[in-house]
Amino acid sequence: MQSYAQQDVTFTLYNYNMNVINPAYAGTGEKMEFTSNYRAQWAGLDDAPETWSFTLSSPIAEKVGLGLSIVNSSVFVLNETDVYADFSYKLQLKETVDLFLGLKAGGSAVNIDLAPIGLDTDPLFSENVSVFNPNVGVGAYLRGERYFMNISIPALLRTSRYEKESGIATQATDQMQFFMGAGYQFPLTKDIIFTPSFLTRVISDVPFSMDINGTFDLYGLLDLGLSYRLKESMSTLVFFKMSDRLRIGYAYDAAVTSVSNYRRGNHEAILKFYL
Repeated sequence: MQSYAQQDVTFTLYNYNMNVINPAYAGTGEKMEFTSNYRAQWAGLDDAPETWSFTLSSPIAEKVGLGLSIVNSSVFVLNETDVYADFSYKLQLKETVDLFLGLKAGGSAVNIDLAPIGLDTDPLFSENVSVFNPNVGVGAYLRGERYFMNISIPALLRTSRYEKESGIATQATDQMQFFMGAGYQFPLTKDIIFTPSFLTRVISDVPFSMDINGTFDLYGLLDLGLSYRLKESMSTLVFFKMSDRLRIGYAYDAAVTSVSNYRRGNHEAILKFYL
């Protein structure tokens, strides 16, 4: 049976780890940076999804940046690892306005252990699955003195995999995902900056999704924020700027749908290290 399953996870702390969804962010900082992000979804439910990501990003020339992203997701019998290389090129539109164009290339290794399902008599699901799906993605990132805009399609090609649905294994197709977002920095005082932002995600045959965020940068040392994902969840986040080299963050999502009656929410943590 074929179905359109839930697509790749969207991180709550994506503003601190944009390489995962937009290759144009590769090397846009002044230093090489390593980022590790862990997300545990639907806490309290058996076989709930867990996702870990690792990204490396660095400028290698005045206008060129390179990056690497690895994302591993596991849920029930499915384990998927996405590995992509990112390339970005900077175009200076004005003195304080830069446009970055990005390209992402790599693929997904999908491994499925069907033993826990026990469908030995079904020829489609009697053997484990191990496949690699190559893919490419594109993105753009516009950065001004106090604003930013981004647009990306991290995977242009449709790929097939298998997932659990209603207690059985089903064949699923990953659809192309389209992301678009923007934000603006408002200085409230000399030491406090408020940044409202949003990110939309559009997928064929999947309900429209939008994150609406508000973050306060306090004295350049701490970010505190709130986020609302339409008809899904409310989130709180904290991001500590420990030093010029080390940043640590945490986010908690609470569902605003009926699923909140039997789960505790989503936990997410992030670690950033600069060289």
